Amino acid sequence: MTGPEVACVGESMAVLAPPTGTALEHADRLAVGVGGAESNVAMGLARLGHRAAWVSRIGDDPFGRRVVREVAAAGVDTSLVTVDSAAPTGVYLKDPGPAGTRVHYYRAGSAASRLTARALDDPRLAQVRLLHLSGITAALSRGCRRLVDHALTRRPLPGARISFDVNHRPRLWSARRAAPVLRELADRADVVLVGLDEARTLWGVVDPPEVRRLLPGPDLVVVKDGAVGATALPRTGAAAFVPALPAVVVEPVGAGDAFAAGFLSGLLRGLDLPGCLRLGHLTAVPALAASGDTAPPPDPVRTAHLLTLPAADWATLDLSNSLREGIER
Repeated sequence: MTGPEVACVGESMAVLAPPTGTALEHADRLAVGVGGAESNVAMGLARLGHRAAWVSRIGDDPFGRRVVREVAAAGVDTSLVTVDSAAPTGVYLKDPGPAGTRVHYYRAGSAASRLTARALDDPRLAQVRLLHLSGITAALSRGCRRLVDHALTRRPLPGARISFDVNHRPRLWSARRAAPVLRELADRADVVLVGLDEARTLWGVVDPPEVRRLLPGPDLVVVKDGAVGATALPRTGAAAFVPALPAVVVEPVGAGDAFAAGFLSGLLRGLDLPGCLRLGHLTAVPALAASGDTAPPPDPVRTAHLLTLPAADWATLDLSNSLREGIER
């Protein structure tokens, strides 16, 4: 088999970021990068050894070519990306501050906002085992919302399990508007990933079991609770919790996507739920220590060893020193 086993659908943009620790309004230079939840997941999965494709639209412009080039450089199949000569590639700017990083979007009317359900009609997707979507796409336009709804309702890729990362972005739509839509979409997916903080904001829930009760439809709901850890709650059987690892936090943007890539890689490999959660944490830690939105995962040999650690040894594991040394070098 040479076609993709995973397809990630959604917008990616050029990212403009000031030097670390510099507020955007005081910066005299900006670094150009690439960011987008779904392509971040595709890049993470490709780096973990999977045949991952990114499905999207870009503008016929320098930023669009930069986005495709960087995503492809991570090993992602970008042949399903359409170039739109009538709309631009989206851009967002990072604005670091004491309370965290704010983002400023310039994506209205972007090429990716013109995605439609036909994006899933390509025969090259026929063998896909996993289709990954997020709530960001549903907020971009009516056509994008129909795409996500079509994927979850019509199931145009019948052999694919569908994962859905809630990914509420307040700067795209308010919690009041987003809450019922994201709940409905998430409840039709097979695997749902959601942060406990965003679930609390959207739906007023307070713990992972309450999230699971709110979303009875999926086979599996994964609730991420930042530095505390993550819980996987299957429809039947026991829930699994794995504590997060200590991390050097340079830039948190993208860490959730890295966790998703690791967790989904575990599912594709047939790991048990604790193993999937561990792999999610192991891929999130390097992303937290990177200034960009993505980072290579740990060495595969070391990762394989860490996945088999006794629970007591995992609880005392600290990768932050080695990552800090790498940053300083």
